[in-house]
Amino acid sequence: MNRKTMKLGALLFFIISTIVYFIYDKYPPAAQRSKDTSVVSVVEVHDGDTISVVINRKKEKVRLIGIDAPELGQRPWGEKAKKYLESLLSLSGWKVTLEFDVEQRDKYGRILAYLRTSNGDMINLLMLKNGYAMLYTFPPNVKYVNELQDAQREARDKRRGIWSEKGLKERPGDYRKEHPRM
Repeated sequence: MNRKTMKLGALLFFIISTIVYFIYDKYPPAAQRSKDTSVVSVVEVHDGDTISVVINRKKEKVRLIGIDAPELGQRPWGEKAKKYLESLLSLSGWKVTLEFDVEQRDKYGRILAYLRTSNGDMINLLMLKNGYAMLYTFPPNVKYVNELQDAQREARDKRRGIWSEKGLKERPGDYRKEHPRM
């Protein structure tokens, strides 16, 4: 090889390396992207604030941050909350983006997340805004506490869902104390 060919090869290598570097920097592989969000498939809705998703071929429970939906035994609101959550998920094709806050798991090993539909709507917020859950803050996971408070205030003011005249008679937390799981 002569010097001219070697210089041309080195120049081409430099140009290609530079292009790859800028592409990789702007569009990193999925494993290197921000750990603040990830798109997953929903496989089960347990109630109005807990679902199961598939992450890395493993089924994981996810607890929606910032809300507490009525328990299934709190008829009819527990079932209504679950069905409303299912309707929001079906509009999104049963795929959601998980957005994390400070803590990514609770003491039961469930993933803690804000759920977003394919068009970016926050499901946690919609559950509150439409009266299917109540505010449940658990520091340090309070990234959207102001927005969630506003959503609940709107539901209460407009007497939607659990805030209606025939609404929820007992907070979910109080119900769980009286009806512990075995």
